[in-house]
Amino acid sequence: MTRTEEFEELRPLLFSIAYRILGSVSEAEDAVQETWLRYEGSSARPVSTRAYLSAVITRLSIDVLRSARRRREEYVGPWFPEPLLADPYEDPERSAELADSLSMAALLLLERLTPLERAVFVLREVFGFGYPEIASAVGRSEAACRQLGVRARRHMDAGRPRFEADRKEREELAGRFFEAFREGDVDGLRELLAADVRMIGDSGGKAPQWGRAIAGAGKVSQMLAAIAGPFIRIGGSVEDHEVNGQPGAVFRDRDGNVLNTLALDVLDGRIQTIRSVINPDKLGHVGPVADAWAVVREAKEARLPTDRT
Repeated sequence: MTRTEEFEELRPLLFSIAYRILGSVSEAEDAVQETWLRYEGSSARPVSTRAYLSAVITRLSIDVLRSARRRREEYVGPWFPEPLLADPYEDPERSAELADSLSMAALLLLERLTPLERAVFVLREVFGFGYPEIASAVGRSEAACRQLGVRARRHMDAGRPRFEADRKEREELAGRFFEAFREGDVDGLRELLAADVRMIGDSGGKAPQWGRAIAGAGKVSQMLAAIAGPFIRIGGSVEDHEVNGQPGAVFRDRDGNVLNTLALDVLDGRIQTIRSVINPDKLGHVGPVADAWAVVREAKEARLPTDRT
C-alpha cells in the first residue's frame, strides 16, 4: 500500500480519536489534516502505521485541547460538543464502547478530565490501545499512564448516566416524541418526559437562546408545543436523525438550511435531557446554516392566539 492508501484506511480511526478528545468536528478534521502533512513529510517508515499515526493525532489533539479549554471557560452560556451525525469508525468488537463514548453526556463528562487523562481514557477505554502504545502517544511512562487511566475511569464512572440499552425502544420513544412535537401535542409530549427533565440550548451568544435550562415535564412540554406550531407553520421541518449516537433530530428552515440539532438522553423509558445546539459556528459541517434570528422573528409573527406559551 502507498502512504496515501495507508492513511486513508486509517482516517476514520484518526478522526474518531480526535473528536472524542476535542469534542469538535472542525478541530478533529484539522488535526487529521495536520497528521497527514506530518506523515507525508516524514522520511521514516514506521513499524506500525496505526500506532504512529494514532500517536501523532493524540499529541496534536492534546495541544489543541489545552488552548481550547481556555476558550471554553469564556464561552457564553452552556457549552456542548459539536454534534456528530455519524461516526466514521466502526469496530464490531468495541461497538459498545464506541457508542457510549459518543453521547453528548459522555463527552461533557470527558470535559472534566485533564487533557492527558482524557487522551489516556479515550485510547484505552474506547479504542482498546495497550499501555505501551498509549505511553508513546502521550509521552509518559506506562506506570504514569495507568495512574491517569485509573483517575479518569473513576471520574467517568462517578458521573456516567445509565442510558437505555435497547436501541429499538429508544428509537420508538424518540419517534413518538418528534411526532408529538410536530403536532404541538402538550399532553403527548409530557407523557414521554421524565418528571425532572431538563431542556438546555447551546447558542454561544450567536443565536436565539432558551435562556437558563428549562426543567420539569410541564414547562418543557409547554415550551416545545409553543415552538412547534409557528415553526411548522412557516415551513420548518424536523428530520429524525441520530445525533452523537443518541436519538435526535436536525431542524431545518423552509429552504432546508440547518437551524439546530436536538439530542435526547433516554433512561427508564423516559426522556431525561434534551440538548440543542443552535450556535451556527458548530453546525457548518451538518449543512448550510439557517439564519436563526430570522426564523425566530418569522415564527413569532406566525403565532396564533391558540399557541401555548
